[in-house]
Amino acid sequence: MLHEILLSLSGHPSPLLRNDYTDTAQSVLSPPERQLLKTAGHLSHLHCELISCTAHISASHPSVICRAVSTAIHSTYLAAFQSKVLEVEDNVLRKDASLVGAYNIVPLTAVIGEFTGWTRRMEWLWDLVQFISKEEETSPCRAAQLINKLRHELQTGYADIGETALSLVKVAENAWLKQVSAWVLYGRIPVLGEKDFFIQKDEDEEQGFSIEYSLLPSFVTPSAAASMLFIGTSLNRVKTRSSIDPGNAGLGHLSSQLQTLANLTSPLNSIAFSRAITSIRLTLSRTTLQKLLPLSKVLEMLTLLRGFFLLGRGEFAMALTQQADEAIRSRWRRADNLAYQKQYGLGTVTVKEGEVATVLTKTWAVLGSMQGQHAEEDDELEIARDLLRLNLSKTKASTPVKGKSNTDHQSPSSISVVNTPFRNLLFSVPVVLTSHIPAPLDLFLTVSDVQAYTSINSYLLSIRRSHLHLIDLWKITSLRRHHPPPPRPPYSTTKGGVSRTRALRERWSNRSSAMRSTWSTSSAAIFFLAETEAYLQIEVVEGLWEDFHRWLTVRGDHDKEQSSASSIDERSSAAANDIAEDDVRKNNKESIRNSTTPHHDPQTLTTAHHLYLRTLTRRLLLTQSSFTDSLYDLLVHVDHLVALVHRLHGIWTSMDLEADEGVVDAFSDLHAEEADVRVHIRDVEANVKRGVESVVGILRNLSMDSAFMAEVEDGDAAGDGEEDGGLGLGLGVGDEADGEEGTRYTPRRTGGIDRLLMKLDFGGWFDAGKAVHGDEGVDDEF
Repeated sequence: MLHEILLSLSGHPSPLLRNDYTDTAQSVLSPPERQLLKTAGHLSHLHCELISCTAHISASHPSVICRAVSTAIHSTYLAAFQSKVLEVEDNVLRKDASLVGAYNIVPLTAVIGEFTGWTRRMEWLWDLVQFISKEEETSPCRAAQLINKLRHELQTGYADIGETALSLVKVAENAWLKQVSAWVLYGRIPVLGEKDFFIQKDEDEEQGFSIEYSLLPSFVTPSAAASMLFIGTSLNRVKTRSSIDPGNAGLGHLSSQLQTLANLTSPLNSIAFSRAITSIRLTLSRTTLQKLLPLSKVLEMLTLLRGFFLLGRGEFAMALTQQADEAIRSRWRRADNLAYQKQYGLGTVTVKEGEVATVLTKTWAVLGSMQGQHAEEDDELEIARDLLRLNLSKTKASTPVKGKSNTDHQSPSSISVVNTPFRNLLFSVPVVLTSHIPAPLDLFLTVSDVQAYTSINSYLLSIRRSHLHLIDLWKITSLRRHHPPPPRPPYSTTKGGVSRTRALRERWSNRSSAMRSTWSTSSAAIFFLAETEAYLQIEVVEGLWEDFHRWLTVRGDHDKEQSSASSIDERSSAAANDIAEDDVRKNNKESIRNSTTPHHDPQTLTTAHHLYLRTLTRRLLLTQSSFTDSLYDLLVHVDHLVALVHRLHGIWTSMDLEADEGVVDAFSDLHAEEADVRVHIRDVEANVKRGVESVVGILRNLSMDSAFMAEVEDGDAAGDGEEDGGLGLGLGVGDEADGEEGTRYTPRRTGGIDRLLMKLDFGGWFDAGKAVHGDEGVDDEF
């Protein structure tokens, strides 16, 4: 019987230890003996099942980490249990006094007592094996789930279970670290267990890889995961560059990085692991990426984005608007579709891709002619010629495309922008200014970033365009002065001359009276657009750019605090003195060359740039659809007003030719057209006024919204961790591994809706429009 028990405990099932004892056996065995046999049978059953399950897991489980843990269970604990059985058998055969009593009697209690400490451990191992081998509808057990469970079991309170869990945690984490080392040291996704690794190939992502957060162990912070994604992606791209030799570009310095990972002890500490990844990232940045992507290239690209997308170069916006208007007018003339100006929309005009590209080409020619003999010195313009594109947009939404992400972790590169179609205003069809990302800069700049710049450009350019169109109305001399002028002496003193003079003055008086409310409304719209544009460009765009540029180029907190303190005075002085933009760009280039620039690795730059873009879109109010929709409606009404004024001017010109020169158009009724256009102008004037009132009212509501104001003023610094999908700035921007890294980038407080509202004070214009109707009332009140 004793021999049968030991064989059964060794993994050979025996009917003797089954629970379905016969009546005869129950009559022979006492209750204590049956209980002891039940314990032995339970251990035997667990041992047999563990042998079978671990063999199956080690041979067929898709997770390498699960296989490693299963193999460790079999080779360590099941082997130790087998050794214990052999040890008990050896003691019995040697008649050890601890087991064999007088007359060579071996008490069953003593034999089973030798295995008392194994019952709880075997039961725990069986539960763990069942957890590993569970079959779900979607997928089997993942490495992250197993590591998290083992780390949780360290807190069980039982010393033997804690010791077992710790040894298996070491096995699992060491196997997982080998997968991580293949990625962060060589840029390769591990061949074995590829589907179990948290970095996955994703063709839909800009970088070609994405993070599957469900496969991420709990001790890995999202910022550390983002750094690992950046490191592996960078190494992967470096290997694809024919100009980079991996052996000489920093990939050969692997011994220190391997030692960094080897120094980690299990259970892995979240902070220690993040520091190790940061150290590897910074080493990679100083060796390989510093040669591949120097700071000068980043500053060059950011300056280009500031100048052309954020309208830092005002002449570009003016030239692009003029060339686009000329292209539309040319197409109207070719299509003989001048009757368009009677309509509200621009849908009758069809714009082709080639025409849009030609407009940008002519814009470059205009900008080149502005430079004169120094055109060859404008390197930024030459770079813009190569990188910038003006294309018809194929998508309806203007929100930047977001990378695929887990439901609980938003992609860090995603920047939410409202869907207001400002891109429709330049050509009457969706047209966007975009940029090609050169090869080295794609480590820093993403397609989502460019799309965010595109949305901001469409927004700012639409405001500038409407402002320019309204100002151009004052260039129509015949609408503002007597045209044609009264006859000169001596004819003016004759009877016919006096009659002619009176007729011209009466004509001018009638037209001037008809245009009074139009000029009043246009002046109010110009005032609104000018103040709004000045606020957005000087207070927001320029203020944030100066702060971000200073963070990029100036080392140390003291310089940043000192420059922040004087920023308001500098901007006020720049606005008051109207410093030439060429001088500003020259000073920026000098500061890049002369300042003691800190070393920012590409991920630090990327994270800070994302924060800069998010802050910019938020403070430009591009996240508030109520404001942007009302502003868009106002800009559409302004375009309609400008088109009607030009149409009315054309009608009056034709009427003057008919009255003065006898040029008659038999196919048109000029007087009926004039009356119709004047009625439409009054309606559009009311729409413009209501539009301005609506936008100002929305601004007032936003200024009194405490939640919105807190988000705009404090949310960028306080809530950046949430907005970054959990990334925050702790690893990308805030870490200083060796004291040589740049300080954390925190956007400076700029702008303020209250500052804009103080300027947008129209007095009683809005109230007067409700109580007084007619041309004189509108004009006098304004």
